[in-house]
Amino acid sequence: MKFLDQAKIYIRSGNGGAGCVGFRREKFIEFGGPDGGDGGRGGDVIAECVDGLNTLIDYRYAQHFKAETGHHGMGSQRTGGKGKDVVLRLPRGTQVFAEDNETLLVDFTEIGQRVVLAKGGDGGYGNLHYKSSTNRAPRRADKGWPGEEKALWLRLKLIADIGLVGLPNAGKSTFLSSNTNARPKIADYPFTTLHPGLGVVRVGEREFVMADIPGLIEGAHEGAGLGTRFLGHVERCRALLHLVDGTQDDVAGAYKTVRAELRAYGGNLARKKELVALNKTDAMTPEDIEAKRAALAKACRKAVHVISAVSGQGVQPLLHELMKLVEKQTAKTRDAA
Repeated sequence: MKFLDQAKIYIRSGNGGAGCVGFRREKFIEFGGPDGGDGGRGGDVIAECVDGLNTLIDYRYAQHFKAETGHHGMGSQRTGGKGKDVVLRLPRGTQVFAEDNETLLVDFTEIGQRVVLAKGGDGGYGNLHYKSSTNRAPRRADKGWPGEEKALWLRLKLIADIGLVGLPNAGKSTFLSSNTNARPKIADYPFTTLHPGLGVVRVGEREFVMADIPGLIEGAHEGAGLGTRFLGHVERCRALLHLVDGTQDDVAGAYKTVRAELRAYGGNLARKKELVALNKTDAMTPEDIEAKRAALAKACRKAVHVISAVSGQGVQPLLHELMKLVEKQTAKTRDAA
């Protein structure tokens, strides 16, 4: 299934049904009087956060959504039925913006959230509504009120426990595929990953969700490479795993480049808890590993995990550390709430 994290849609709620002009006509009843019913309310356009979705691909080819018009009123005091609603099923983490793509209308963070994006129009009154002591036979009935029509932007920000960041070809996709059932594209050229990927990592009896974010390069916050389009997914991650390719010459410079882009983007990305790992050590000599580990530790000022996503060396201890970090951040969020 293709990943899609942004889509523009057009919605319209249903118009209200028209009221009816009707009179009671029965044998032996000389003065039947008015009995026209009111029109029904138009259908609403509702957005609902559901489980089991992690992309907006459903809104790539179907972009126009219109609710049903309310049913018209009828004689014998029969009120028209309400028009059918249209329900948009959205994955958790979806944000709904107005047409300007800046005004946030709703942020779906919990499964089961439901929000009415466009209310249906009210139905018109039938002539029974206008009956009075001085107007015994009204011939007035109203049309239904029109529904709402608007264009909206849907933007998905994946909600994951751990976000994988690093320069292109740092081994993020390999790490994800080695430790989850995800099967991202892997190749020996930059920007192999064009869309974020999700995978569930099992650590003993516990598990957490990991997201592979497409590689960042210098100037990404200004649009270089794949730009900042996918950095929004990092905003929802509880913590980060920063992978650095150990086979390159300047591992400290690679680390600083990505950190600079995270700070430039904003959104408190630079403040997130982070673990740093030196990857691809299966292709390095012990002397190179130690030298580059020391250089990277000096640049990041924290312990550096030495791993190989291909051979699995050092991966399990790292996964246990990630699990501890996720549980700690989850407890902190729970206490704050």
